Amino acid sequence: MTLVKQPKINLPKSGLETFLSWIGLLTIIATTMYLILTYGSLPAEVPAHYNGAGEVDRWGSKAELFLLPLIAFFVIWLPITWLEKYPHTFNYLNLREDNVEFQYRNARLMMNVMKTECAILFSWLTFQDIRIAEGGADGLGPWFLPVFIVVLFGSMGIFIVRMLRA
Repeated sequence: MTLVKQPKINLPKSGLETFLSWIGLLTIIATTMYLILTYGSLPAEVPAHYNGAGEVDRWGSKAELFLLPLIAFFVIWLPITWLEKYPHTFNYLNLREDNVEFQYRNARLMMNVMKTECAILFSWLTFQDIRIAEGGADGLGPWFLPVFIVVLFGSMGIFIVRMLRA
């Protein structure tokens, strides 16, 4: 098989892609609603940053809590949802006539999975910020960062292996 230029193909979203997009969006919405509902009872200072061990190393204004849901939606969820519509613009190592559709679907699903993972992460961080501010927790815990890195790069690795095998 010969390598091909990246043709523009209209591929409808799979059920899994639609489901994951909704999960990410609804997670961001639910977190924002929870933040709005609890905002009045929060102390003036809340966790604003954590060190590598998951301990709070900076406190800030409770208004900063809105940054994570805003970033999750406007910087991650919305732009990646838009990018998913243009898989022909991504870079591929192994694009041939017989695997173009698979490669596009695989790349688009990878973007979708990572988008959803980030939406869940940012929502969980917001929820933890609220819990810590209310005295319900001390920090994120030492396992937070390693688990997040393994999940994010592990899922990316799975999709890269699938791409190389196609």
